[in-house]
Order: sequence, then structure tokens, then C-alpha cells
Amino acid sequence: MLNIVLFGPPGAGKGTQSQKLIEKYGLIHLSTGDMLRKEISEGTELGMKAKSIMDQGILVPDEVVIGIINSRIDSESGANGFIFDGFPRTIPQAEALDDLLQTKGTEITTMLALEVDQQELVKRLLLRGEASGRSDDANEEVISQRIAEYEDKTAPLAKYYNDQGKYNGVKGMGTVDEIFSNLCKEIDGLTEVN
Repeated sequence: MLNIVLFGPPGAGKGTQSQKLIEKYGLIHLSTGDMLRKEISEGTELGMKAKSIMDQGILVPDEVVIGIINSRIDSESGANGFIFDGFPRTIPQAEALDDLLQTKGTEITTMLALEVDQQELVKRLLLRGEASGRSDDANEEVISQRIAEYEDKTAPLAKYYNDQGKYNGVKGMGTVDEIFSNLCKEIDGLTEVN
């Protein structure tokens, strides 16, 4: 089973690349934001619990998110693997995900981290802001703050996967197809070894 944590700062191209990886490798996309919204719209027990927490302006606790991921993995029992998008974001989340996957007889195969310099990220996000009207992508100061927060909060997570021999930095500069090719080289190299 191929389980990928796709990692990178805002504007690195995770959304674009995850769709291409899903198509090529037959993976299931696990976006915690999408899954939470789905559970809420379906009125599941976990969804209602998450909604009551979110309505208070509080982040959904890790155990609720892990419960939703568990439910989704169980519903996709024949999957070739999963791309984790937006989760984990902290060491405790990564540990909880490792524990969950271990109970399913699998593990994270790799963390693929898209590496893009800050100047390029700001440029991409400003363009995305113009095209999409997203207010969080229209202000250079807000963008810089988001990138700094990503760097601050996620650096320990990169070390966590690096210590397991699962961290792979991938050049996130160039065309969409060039970046995709870089990602595929990493994945194909890993699957040949296993």
C-alpha cells in the first residue's frame, strides 16, 4: 500500500500535484477539511461532534480527526493507498496516524515535501488570489505570515519523518509537469525498493 503525506507551504502546488498523483497511482485523497465537511453534511456522530466544536471557534481535537480518518480508511478497504493532505500537522498527529495505520497493517510510505522558495510562493499566491478572489491570497503580509507559520509549526514534522527515513524533499519549482515528474521519480524509486 502506498501512503503519502504530501507536504509543502501554502502555494507549493499540493492541490494540483495531489490530483495528478491520485490519477497516476490510483490513490484515495484524504483531505481532513473535506472529510470534516462531509461528515457534518451527512450528520454522522463524528460530524456532529466536530460541528459542535467548530461552532465554538475551537480546532477539532486530534482524536476526532483520527476517528474520521479511521472511518474513511475502513470505507476504502480495497484502496492502493492514500494521500494525506492537511494532516498530520503536528508530531502528536503524526504519532496518532502511525498508530492508526499500524492497526490496519500498513504505514506511511513517504512524506513528499514540495520545496519552493518564499519569493516564488508569494508570487504564486498573489496570482491565485487574483484568479480566485481568496482574500487570504491577496495580501502579501498575510501570505508571508502564513508561510512563516508553516515553517515554524511544521519543521518538527519534517524531522519526525526524516528520523524514520521517510522524508523526501522534492523540488517544487518549474512547470506543473516537471514538478509531477520529480514527485513520480521519488515514488517510483521507493516502490522499487519495497
